[in-house]
Amino acid sequence: MEEVEIISTCLVGATAGTSNGVSRVELTPWDLNFLQVGTIQKGLLFHKPTSQQQKELFNSNLIHHLKATLSSTLDFFPPLAGRFAMVMNGEDNTCSFYVDCNNSGVEFVEARASGVTVATILDQSNVDNNVPRILRCLFPLNGILNRDGICKPLMGVQITELLDGYFIGCTLNHSLGDGTCFWNFFNSWSELSRGFHQPSKTPIFQRFFPDNTPCPLHLPLINDNDRSPLDGFTPAVPFPERVFHLSKENVAKLKAKANSEMGATNISSLQAYMAHLWRAVTRARRLDSNEDVHLFIIIGARARVPLPEGYWGNAAYFRTITAKAGEVLGKGLGWVAWQIKEEVEKQSREEVMNEYKRWVKSPAELVAKNIPANVLAISSSPRFNVYGPDFGWGKAVAVRSGMANKPEGKVTLFAGREEGSVDMELCMHPRTLLGLENDEQFLEHVSIPGI
Repeated sequence: MEEVEIISTCLVGATAGTSNGVSRVELTPWDLNFLQVGTIQKGLLFHKPTSQQQKELFNSNLIHHLKATLSSTLDFFPPLAGRFAMVMNGEDNTCSFYVDCNNSGVEFVEARASGVTVATILDQSNVDNNVPRILRCLFPLNGILNRDGICKPLMGVQITELLDGYFIGCTLNHSLGDGTCFWNFFNSWSELSRGFHQPSKTPIFQRFFPDNTPCPLHLPLINDNDRSPLDGFTPAVPFPERVFHLSKENVAKLKAKANSEMGATNISSLQAYMAHLWRAVTRARRLDSNEDVHLFIIIGARARVPLPEGYWGNAAYFRTITAKAGEVLGKGLGWVAWQIKEEVEKQSREEVMNEYKRWVKSPAELVAKNIPANVLAISSSPRFNVYGPDFGWGKAVAVRSGMANKPEGKVTLFAGREEGSVDMELCMHPRTLLGLENDEQFLEHVSIPGI
């Protein structure tokens, strides 16, 4: 495997050197729920520029420019340059966490992979027909849990120069923010890189604590020696990954098919292609018809509460849909999509608040041992503006994720580069991936780019 050379590593703080009026940020149940798992790792792949003006930027001061604009962006996002603080509560033998906006800095890594091209990153025609493993080396802060934010940076960025392109990998502590926050920051940084004086979407760091909610929340003491190989949803031996693509036309066909089978009109595109994937993975796993299979989905709270636009923090919880393998395979696409739709529709504002209060009453950090077997865990969202970031030399050609939180059965959804299309990044057992690759019913609506 081609090597990635680390050229330099440093910490970048806010330009102002202060917290810009934000000195302490409390953590909600939605934030604390991620303490025991890994970070968010997403990155964008860019071609090197072709115009003379852009080439001059690259050849002279690209790294300095990105470092300087990162610092300016942190003026608007002070918690990212801070660290977690843990307080011991002697009266009840618990602990509490908050964000200390002390401007300790974001990790900034400059790297080079001189033997790697843009095509190398996109290529899935290698010996295993999978996402190239070198991607795991293009992200900073690998192998840490969110609770490590006490001593580790809460964010890291790595700029890796390729032979004909650049990869900008970003790692965000998941207890600090969710995918909406992640892409808000990524887009804001790119805006300031292009000359904006402030982000187009102003972050709001006032966290959501309903009336009568204690703040800070008291958690059971965390034993630092209790770190199993599955902590952070990241197994000791990583599973292979593969990207599958759904065109806009095939998304529409699956939605129409699911609704037609149920005599309905309100099954969404997302529910339809999640059902298509769940059925295909169940087939590929070759399970007994009486075995339980599970779909792990994220329920967003922003619109349900509702929270103000720009709310910066986690605002989601999880639901698991369970069925028999025989039902998923035998009852059709529409039936499976309908089970997803019904579970999503149950999640009213009242249910969001009930879930919040249940966590406050009995805190339980999310840990890998609570994930059942035969699960398909859906993460991220095709609604995120992943192709919005433009640092001054054009938009990305692809988006990829790092090694954090990659158990068997993990699915990461991204918007495709073509409007209305979707990319599905699957982390699966090799036997399951091989089954999907040879599943004509699955591939009727799904393609495998790069092969």
